[in-house]
Amino acid sequence: MTYTILALLFFSLGSCDDSTQLTEDNKQPLENTAMNIAEKKIVQAVSKGNIEEVQAALKNGTNVNTTDEKKHSLLLLATINKDLAMAQLLVSNGADVNQQDDIQDSPFLYAGAEGQVELLKLYLANGAKFDVFNRYRGSALIPACERGHVEAVRLLANTKGFPIDHINRLGWTGLLEAVILGDGSKKYVDIVHILLEAGSDRNIADAEGVTPLQHATNRNYTAIAEVLNKKQ
Repeated sequence: MTYTILALLFFSLGSCDDSTQLTEDNKQPLENTAMNIAEKKIVQAVSKGNIEEVQAALKNGTNVNTTDEKKHSLLLLATINKDLAMAQLLVSNGADVNQQDDIQDSPFLYAGAEGQVELLKLYLANGAKFDVFNRYRGSALIPACERGHVEAVRLLANTKGFPIDHINRLGWTGLLEAVILGDGSKKYVDIVHILLEAGSDRNIADAEGVTPLQHATNRNYTAIAEVLNKKQ
């Protein structure tokens, strides 16, 4: 009889312990679920440009560097949307301007590629790094040169410490991309002039040894060739 009572007591105590453990084990997934909901809500709020909802979420402790399923940070989403006010809010709450997504885009790099001058200024003033590169190992300047974003090129080329002659994995500098991938129009002439005035090296050739001047000549970009031909 005594053995039976002890066995029952042991079983009863063991059941209590298991119940307590089950509660503790389940606690973390529940917390994660709640956090995932909060993260989804703030991603949606940023995407919709809902400043008030984003402010409230951040005040309640939602991570300002939350990402979506493609690893787009909240700040990158705001950058993609050209939402300066949202970007300012996120940056003021500590958002990382260099945080990269699945394809290595960051808010700073994306703003350069899209020629978003005001966002570039914001990110330059809040920790933009010049040694974080895109999937082509390019800087924020190089795609700005390629796409003809004159004012973005002017800003970046004249930013102290910016690697104006950085070479991407294709073997091209910003100057080379402006010539090779541009169309020789006025905006590309302006970009070449800005780069040279800012100190870009006109003699850096591509991987085949072809210089910017040679590329311009081969493409009959007369105005660009004239700029490149001017005495240093």
